[in-house]
Amino acid sequence: MKTDEIGEIRVGYPDCCFSVGNNWFRCRAAAIIIEDNSFLVIKTKSSPHFYTVGGGVHMNEKTEECIVREVREETGAGYEIDRLAVICENFFKGQEIGLKDKNCHVIEFYYLMKSRGSKDLQCQSCGFNHEEEKLYWIPLDELAETNVKPEFLRTRMKEILESREVLHIINDER
Repeated sequence: MKTDEIGEIRVGYPDCCFSVGNNWFRCRAAAIIIEDNSFLVIKTKSSPHFYTVGGGVHMNEKTEECIVREVREETGAGYEIDRLAVICENFFKGQEIGLKDKNCHVIEFYYLMKSRGSKDLQCQSCGFNHEEEKLYWIPLDELAETNVKPEFLRTRMKEILESREVLHIINDER
């Protein structure tokens, strides 16, 4: 569909994402995985920051199904969900290839996963730009000094882990 007012609408099937002009929207599920007081993050060589294991929710897929699938794809391990911990409305300027300078709006569902008691994982996944990803364990006491996005993961992790309520966070880094 094309109009003079909004430009071309492009859908990122099978993920629940689309672009309209210079705006990009995505629905994403993310995992908060803690083992031995360390937080699991992932990164590509070209990414300026670390981010959570997770990915785009597919059309007609529940966020719970998505995060179990994404965690298995990105870690090679079968983690179970403990609870939904955070719903984040995330606004930012795109920095990576394909999103460079786009106005990004991502609705994210962060699930705390049950511990497996092991940090032994096998990452064989590729990131948003088809670049190889690598897993990292960041000790929780070093998290505040690490470039993890969104920022609330660095600054509010203790609250996230201790709260029994689902936190609603609006992260606006535009």
